[in-house]
Amino acid sequence: MSVFSWPVRVYVEDTDFGGIVYYANYLRFCERARTEWLRSKGWSQSVLAGERGVLFSVVGAQVNYRRPARLDDELVITCEPRRDGRASICFAQRILRGAELLADADVRVACLAAGTLRPMRLPEFVVAEVG
Repeated sequence: MSVFSWPVRVYVEDTDFGGIVYYANYLRFCERARTEWLRSKGWSQSVLAGERGVLFSVVGAQVNYRRPARLDDELVITCEPRRDGRASICFAQRILRGAELLADADVRVACLAAGTLRPMRLPEFVVAEVG
C-alpha cells in the first residue's frame, strides 16, 4: 500500500497572533488528508453515509509536535491507513515542510452505522484498500 499525500498551504486563519500554526489545526489538516484519501479511492463521505449507511468517527488521536509550521508554509500531509480490528482503521499521518517532519499523528477511526451510531464491520471495499 502506498502512502497518500495531500498538499496544503498555511493561511492566516490557521495561525495564532505570531503567525505559527495553532496546535489544533494540525488535526484539521490530518482530517482533510483522510477525507481526500477516501475521495481518491472514489468514495465520498456523504455518499457513504447516505447510500451505504456508513460513518467514520475519530475515537483516538496521538499527536507529536516537533517543529512549528508558519504562515504561508507549503506543507504535505501524508496518510497511511491500516486495518485495526474489524471495525476500525488506524492512520499513521505526518505533516511535512519539504523533507522536514513538523508533526506526526496516529489517528484511530471507527466505522459506525449511520442510523444507530453503533460500531459496524468495515465494508469490504474499505478492507480491500487497508488490508
